[in-house]
Amino acid sequence: MSDRSRTHGTAPVHVEPSRAPPPSIAVLRSASLSSAAQHEIERMILEGEIKAGAKLTEAWLSERLGVSRGPIREAFRMLEQAGLVRQEKNRGVFVREIPLEEALEIFDLRATMDEMVGRRLASTITAEQMKAARATVEKMELAAKTGDADTYHLLNLQFHDSLVEYAGNRKLASVYRKLVKELALYRRRNLRDEATLPHSAAEHRAILKAIASGDAEHAGAAMYDHVIESKQRALDTTTAKQSHRPRVARTRHGKKLAA
Repeated sequence: MSDRSRTHGTAPVHVEPSRAPPPSIAVLRSASLSSAAQHEIERMILEGEIKAGAKLTEAWLSERLGVSRGPIREAFRMLEQAGLVRQEKNRGVFVREIPLEEALEIFDLRATMDEMVGRRLASTITAEQMKAARATVEKMELAAKTGDADTYHLLNLQFHDSLVEYAGNRKLASVYRKLVKELALYRRRNLRDEATLPHSAAEHRAILKAIASGDAEHAGAAMYDHVIESKQRALDTTTAKQSHRPRVARTRHGKKLAA
């Protein structure tokens, strides 16, 4: 019998396990940090803490978020895929500035998707969901009354995101959220006219009334019209000093929206 197996009463030797996590755990931790960094940077962008066109630096964000630069670089990649930032060779990473032409394309896609959501919710929305949506609209009306554009903007995103969630189509929700986040960059930079907030709030109240009616066509039209009117407000704001006016847009009800 070897000396290794004869203990003669001596205590067995315990080998300390390695403190380094298994590779799979290390990958999960890295992915978790990258995801957390991505969500926090996205929040700062969408809430206006980081402005459209601003340059993002690994050093500043690493210190701000308390993580190494690796997760920050991965977060940049995810944000680029989400359409919120752009990476320029030898220059760095910048928050995207959405041009008017792209914003109008997003409005058109949103109008069609919102119409689908409205038609579906007319027959599927629950009393609890309607109560939550009404509570959000009431907060929007208060923000509109006080001219709090920042709060109104965030509540508006919350309202529409909730309706899309209630519709229960995960693929639609995924595409919709990407478009809305991109559009939020444009709206924050270009649409800050507090005078339009009460009218916008009234449109959201009308949307809930249409959905509550149970009439799918009416609910779909209300949501479609709201987006098209938002599109027209974007045109009015952006082209106010230009002599050339785009082609007249129309809502589902045939209402002219441009002079």
